[in-house]
Amino acid sequence: IESLIKKGYNVQYFTFVKGDFSARMEKELNVSFMSKSSYDLILANHHTCVKVLYKKGYIIQTCHGVFPDLEQPSVFANYHVSISKEVQNHLLLKGFSSCLIMNGIDLNKFNIKNPINVNLTSVLSLCQSESANEVIKEACDSMGILFSSLNKLENPIWDVADEINKSDLIVGLGRSAYEAMACGRPVVIYDNRPYSESFADGYISDVLPTSLLNNCSGRFYKKKFTSIDLIEEFKKYNFNDGPKLRKFTEDLLDIESVCDEYINLALTLKSNLIHNKRVLFFQFFRENINARFARKLFKIFYSKFYKRELK
Repeated sequence: IESLIKKGYNVQYFTFVKGDFSARMEKELNVSFMSKSSYDLILANHHTCVKVLYKKGYIIQTCHGVFPDLEQPSVFANYHVSISKEVQNHLLLKGFSSCLIMNGIDLNKFNIKNPINVNLTSVLSLCQSESANEVIKEACDSMGILFSSLNKLENPIWDVADEINKSDLIVGLGRSAYEAMACGRPVVIYDNRPYSESFADGYISDVLPTSLLNNCSGRFYKKKFTSIDLIEEFKKYNFNDGPKLRKFTEDLLDIESVCDEYINLALTLKSNLIHNKRVLFFQFFRENINARFARKLFKIFYSKFYKRELK
């Protein structure tokens, strides 16, 4: 929303339940809740939102996962966006074509505020599983490394970037991994989510191109990590990877570029829609109107607009 506003678009938002986040968004971004009867473009995520909003304008649904019910594609969307190759394949199996646009990150908020140490001294877990945190802590204790954790489901905070910048290495999946990389932090892809088994891809610099295919979810390599396995991954820590990972996010995940991708996609789709409607109209006209009537209609049209008789 912030990026769209900066680009000059008039933006409103929709949610089923207002709370602290929507109040903060209205205050800081000066954006209001849905009040119009129609919109040029609607960007929605969960299929429940799509079903409510689809009559109000051209709607693009972004699907972020393959397992959660809310992330499944909706028949009411005009088009779909997948955030990973895994999601794109999942949608295709369900009969929905989509284009691939990766998760966008606010690179001004998630930035390198503190440089990482040459040697690994601290690890922050952004995992959503206490069982995963126990394994990580055991590995850190064995190596004499400072361990801390932040679970957005239990102790959410607004300034996550500040916490990321306090540690040398981050453990997590998906967006957590991307935000950590934007802060110039090496990452170990690992967690134990309730909707999936405990999977891991490992130290990100070794597996980045392939891990991205599954949104850094751990489901590409599907490794099973013990504390001993994690110790081996932590030993791969290289402070030179920090700037490289930051550069990666600048090249592929910048929210400003991602926002442009959505706008260009919408313009292309709507342009093609208009063109296809015209083609269908003229095809219908050609196949269903007889030649004599067509000539008469042609003469009337040109006589009216050119003010002369046609022989």
